[in-house]
Amino acid sequence: MPESSPTPPTPACSRSVLVTGATGNLGRELLARLHARAAVVRCLDRRRVGPRPGMESVRGDLTDADSVRAALDGIDTVFLIWPLLDTAPAEPLIAELAAAAPRVVYLSSTAIDDASSRQSDPIVQVHADMERRLRDAGLHPTVLRSDTLASNTRGWAAQLRAGDVVTGPDIARTAVVDEGDVAAAAAEVLLRRQDDSDRTPYLLTGPEPLSRADQVEILGAALGRKLRFEPVPVDIARARMLADGRPERLVDALITASTRRPESRLVTDDVEHLTGMPARPFAQWAIDHSTEFGPRP
Repeated sequence: MPESSPTPPTPACSRSVLVTGATGNLGRELLARLHARAAVVRCLDRRRVGPRPGMESVRGDLTDADSVRAALDGIDTVFLIWPLLDTAPAEPLIAELAAAAPRVVYLSSTAIDDASSRQSDPIVQVHADMERRLRDAGLHPTVLRSDTLASNTRGWAAQLRAGDVVTGPDIARTAVVDEGDVAAAAAEVLLRRQDDSDRTPYLLTGPEPLSRADQVEILGAALGRKLRFEPVPVDIARARMLADGRPERLVDALITASTRRPESRLVTDDVEHLTGMPARPFAQWAIDHSTEFGPRP
């Protein structure tokens, strides 16, 4: 049964939105923006969560047809994040989406190479496969392809509380994008009425390509510390991630992505096109979130 928080706000628009991935970094940003626009919001949550004023929560799993069907009741728009490294378990979900026929906004990756039948790594491949499955089901998804999210750097917080060095596998340079900008773009697409699926994918990037060393240096400037990034061999990085308790299949996918994903110089203005504001630089994200990495000296 849906778990409703008391006294929902009066809707300023008639869009009813089902949000998946609502507890993640991007999902929380999106919920805040939808709530500010007084949208009717329901979240599909695998676990019990705390109260979200003015929103519904439906307990269930994207791979379970019954819980998906219940979550879709009365919904006309879905924000979809697929969390698995295989799209075969998405068949019940896609069948329910096809039956209910809501508008689907799917979060994908700018790393997809449309000219290639096989992608650089398993993570990008699953995004490409999911886009295809949604299209083949006749859902005409609106696709938002996001570059690397700035919030990924939160994974360095423990290292930075212990010292001034960030270690890990190096990755190719990409135009790191503020998850708040991706959420703002997603909210605009979710709440508009026109069908823009034929004009997608939207490519959501930050304003400049950055390496991991660049990000660490910029974060150091925000913290008032001289930080540095030290890449480690992939076998050491893999062993550390496994020791942290990450699933082996996920670790292998992350390692493959770090070694095979090509450098990207892609920078677009799609964030500004959708939101009316230019994409914010990583330096601003670092300042806004500096307290998450420990106090300034």
